[in-house]
Amino acid sequence: MAEFQFVRYRVEEHIGRLTLNRPPVNALNRQLVSEVFAAAHLANRDAERRELRVLILNSEGNHFCAGADLKERQGIPEPEVENVVQGIREAVQSMADIKVPVIAAVQGTAAGGGMELALAADIRVLAETAKMGLRETALAIIPGAGGTQRLTRLIGYARALEWIATARLYDAHECLAHGIANRVVPAIELPDAALYFAKQIAANGPTAVQAAKEALRRGMDEPLPRALEIEFECYKRVIPTKDRREALVAFAEKRQPIFKGE
Repeated sequence: MAEFQFVRYRVEEHIGRLTLNRPPVNALNRQLVSEVFAAAHLANRDAERRELRVLILNSEGNHFCAGADLKERQGIPEPEVENVVQGIREAVQSMADIKVPVIAAVQGTAAGGGMELALAADIRVLAETAKMGLRETALAIIPGAGGTQRLTRLIGYARALEWIATARLYDAHECLAHGIANRVVPAIELPDAALYFAKQIAANGPTAVQAAKEALRRGMDEPLPRALEIEFECYKRVIPTKDRREALVAFAEKRQPIFKGE
């Protein structure tokens, strides 16, 4: 387990957990931001080593992440604000750049930068008591860590503008209806639901799962002919793998395949 002040990162049986732990609301001060960035890079290292197949992004306490630490922000001179926001952008992007699927398990509030962090994940499982929102325009700013772009790509322009311009918090079932949440579960079931998703992913060929994520991510903003080329580039990468051959042998032998990421 990596040692940080406000973040815990560990990997067990190919499933990683990156846990925010800065009570009471996991507000993003500069230290937490730098630790998220560092932990994301550890996750990518472990993914490259085939030790990590899927990552759960979660939090301690009653809330996922309330966004930027506004108390800290009040003491930051105006010329330095741009650099602080850039640090949050880089931390959020580092989460999006993790090679394996990332599951955000969201309880309580995920607002502002906290929602942007959840948007950088690939799958979002929400407790039914959770609320999400990009509240920045209520503070006379705009989302600055990818929120305007990731939200638009996820739910479309009109709904994204509604979310950002109204600055309201949406409940879990609204998040599900708008296409932001993959699942909504009772709060007590959130850890198990996230782990269930993770185990399903970890059971499959890790090289194939990484290739599928890459194909989706790289292809979604490309014209269809180029996106299909990207898909085939990623497919060709799995053809010579031992895991592909193991899957065929296991099928013939009527057993579960044993994947090693090779």
